Amino acid sequence: MLRTLVKTDRVAVEDQTVAVRYFELRTQRGARRYSAEILIGSKDCIILDDDSVSNLEARTACLVPATLYSRLLASKPTAA
Repeated sequence: MLRTLVKTDRVAVEDQTVAVRYFELRTQRGARRYSAEILIGSKDCIILDDDSVSNLEARTACLVPATLYSRLLASKPTAA
């Protein structure tokens, strides 16, 4: 199945900017599905899917900050 690029966007969180690409995919039954490819780093990507681009945009707006903050916390050493 072939994905078609529908939209590109950037999500800013404090001093970081994350690129997001939205794709449309036609299923074998002819339905439309959408996916968002969130590019956090060169080897770090999150993929979401939904029935509409607007739902993906809303989910992305919540997920990107949460992901960046949780990874920042996970990378800090813990005090023993």
